[in-house]
Amino acid sequence: MRIGVFVCWCGSNIAKTVDVEKVVEAAREMPGVVYATDYKYMCSEPGQNIIQDAIKEHKLDRIVVASCSPRLHEPTFQRCVEAAGLNPYMVEMANIREQCSWVHDRTPEATQHAIDLVRMAVAKVAKNEPLTRSRLGITRKALVIGGGVAGIQAALDIADAGYPVVLVERTPSIGGHMAQYDKTFPTLDCAACILTPKMVDCASHPLIEIWSYSEVEEVNGFVGNFEVKVRRRAKSVDESKCTGCGLCLEKCPVKDIPSEFDEGTGTRRAIYRPFPQSVPNKPVIDRDHCRYFQTGKCGVCQKICPVGAIDYEQQDQVVTEKFGAIVVATGFDVWRDERAMAQFGYGKYPDVISSLQFERLMNASGPTDGKIVRPSDGKTPRSIAFISCVGSRDEEHGYPYCSKVCCMYNAKQALLAKDKLHDVQTYVFYMDIRANGKGYEEFVRRTIEEYGANYIRGRVSRVYPDGDQLVVKGADTLLGRPLEVRVDLVVLATAMKPHDDAKELARKLGISTDQYDWFSEAHPKLRPVEVLTDGIYLAGACQYPKDIPDTVAQASGAASKVVGLFSKEAILSEAMTAYVNEDTCVGCGLCVEVCPFGAIELVEVVDREKSTRDNQVMKKVARVNEGVCKGCGTCAAACRSGSARLRGFDTKQILAEIDALADAALAGRQ
Repeated sequence: MRIGVFVCWCGSNIAKTVDVEKVVEAAREMPGVVYATDYKYMCSEPGQNIIQDAIKEHKLDRIVVASCSPRLHEPTFQRCVEAAGLNPYMVEMANIREQCSWVHDRTPEATQHAIDLVRMAVAKVAKNEPLTRSRLGITRKALVIGGGVAGIQAALDIADAGYPVVLVERTPSIGGHMAQYDKTFPTLDCAACILTPKMVDCASHPLIEIWSYSEVEEVNGFVGNFEVKVRRRAKSVDESKCTGCGLCLEKCPVKDIPSEFDEGTGTRRAIYRPFPQSVPNKPVIDRDHCRYFQTGKCGVCQKICPVGAIDYEQQDQVVTEKFGAIVVATGFDVWRDERAMAQFGYGKYPDVISSLQFERLMNASGPTDGKIVRPSDGKTPRSIAFISCVGSRDEEHGYPYCSKVCCMYNAKQALLAKDKLHDVQTYVFYMDIRANGKGYEEFVRRTIEEYGANYIRGRVSRVYPDGDQLVVKGADTLLGRPLEVRVDLVVLATAMKPHDDAKELARKLGISTDQYDWFSEAHPKLRPVEVLTDGIYLAGACQYPKDIPDTVAQASGAASKVVGLFSKEAILSEAMTAYVNEDTCVGCGLCVEVCPFGAIELVEVVDREKSTRDNQVMKKVARVNEGVCKGCGTCAAACRSGSARLRGFDTKQILAEIDALADAALAGRQ
């Protein structure tokens, strides 16, 4: 056994609180260490060359690098020693930056702490054994969950690279929230004009299948080899026959159902398309409101359909497909808590509406053909108040985070309102303006200076009716006085939030969420589109509030990760995975319950102790799927019989670290 120890200064990060030379001197006296040195930046190319040269010159077979977190640079040093001919898992890292120098002042105790960390790493690496990674095949087909602009962009990018894609969308049409918008900031492009061509491209792409009105029910497997069950809900319309003529939409007698796409500002029929440019452009029947399904009578749509596409007997289909990668692009929802928004009168006064409802009123394809009117009487408003941060940055009633886009769409809507209604007075109540995108600050200034929007810094305490108008009561914190504004219409910029079932989808996928139920990325800076489960990627506002440019950029980033994965001949599995000693396993199943990745299952094997030549006795034991296992060690910690173990962190290795530290303490750390 010939161990080499390499101590990094990390510039001044480590060296300013730790005496690096003393750490090196102490390392030279540790059992098994035949070489020790230091360098200012061990992760740099010269630093790695020092390690490789020392391996060859001193015939080192185990390496300890004392530097920063292994989360940051362990793969770097593994590749370094592998290039020098060593097994990459014969490297151990002592974290003397985050776990030592950053939590100490420059004292002898800091240096001693660093020496102890190195001592433990040396003891562990002495027990390390070479590990190997197995090769796994790849199913080169991608699943994209969510058909908004993020899902569309990701699907197109993957398909354009030559790989088939299935795009699953829970509503009858792809398009997401962007399809509801009138124009987009800061360029004021028509949202439909830039989105619908992409929707059509998606529908006509030979490598993209769109499964609308569908939801993911179950996900099994691992990177490169996911098995996904998708429920394709019955549309009661045979899409292979339907020509999209729209005759059934005109004749359906049930026509007073609040439209989800119009946010309740308009109505739809029981057989419907969410909007005229829907993709696929085929209707579906809402069985909860259809007279035929509720009473057994009517059937008008079936009688008048010229091609016989209406099929009342159609049933849900559960389809199981294999995919190599999954892109999660499920988007966001908007906050609609009427009780929490009682101070603004939302849900109580018809002329208090959400920003998304205002978008539908402004949209030419909306329920009013683009005319801005008051919901209460259909009259044109002469004054409109826009209230920011409703539910955002509000720990008591909503969410403490900023929803990022509210300042910008308030400015956009105030500008467009003035553009449509030249005499309208607009008031924007804000806490502070966050316009942190290209052209965003200039856009807000334009709204104020050219379109005369009145920006009032202060929070609104109450909205109440007075005659046929609404009184917005608040404070102007710049002038330091209370304020009341009488308006005809109040528009609330409500918070962006995750879908209510986001946590349930995360459970199916085996990924994590943060405290607000947004999906969590693997690393906020270095792996922003990945999650801890390999082969699953995030795109768009399912991760956190984003505007359209950031959403599209992240979707393309996720697609590039999928294409990179599919371009490989095979996948290498993790080496530091769990395994089970089947001879001692009692089959209790506790490891199956605690495994966060679903990597363990109970299987039946022959009990070699109880079986005879004439009588085979079977028993249940736990078995690990190494393609799914992420090496977290939860099973090893939970196993009562000690049968579940973790490669690279075996009991003998952990005890060696503890013994080394205890022996040093007993010897007075000499």
